[in-house]
Amino acid sequence: MLHEITVRTHAQACMVDITSDIWEIVRTNDIDSGTALLYVPHTTCAITIQENADPGVQHDMLLLLREIAPRNDSRYRHIEDNSASHLQASAMGFSHFVFVERGRLVLGRWQAIYLAEFDGPRVRQVLTKVWRD
Repeated sequence: MLHEITVRTHAQACMVDITSDIWEIVRTNDIDSGTALLYVPHTTCAITIQENADPGVQHDMLLLLREIAPRNDSRYRHIEDNSASHLQASAMGFSHFVFVERGRLVLGRWQAIYLAEFDGPRVRQVLTKVWRD
């Protein structure tokens, strides 16, 4: 069964922790041991797993992505004026697998699952499929 999480982003570029939403899907589906697949059906946001203890990490990631693909670059040809958002999202990726063991997401001590927004604020969907081993 496919599950959908709705995420409201609050800025043009931001990272929203969705770990508890994913864990709730695992819990309500009674997955003791298995896998969760996370996917965003959008071209200007991404899914990433990153540190959750220091918000400076999210800031630094967004800072570097803005430097790699700046918002205002006269060489872009895309008519919607959000080429940088597409490039930044592609660099991070649109899906992740997370293992589930003993009913818990298998994440490192400081890891969390984030939706990374690059063209907000918007309402986004994260599609999740979980299955048992």
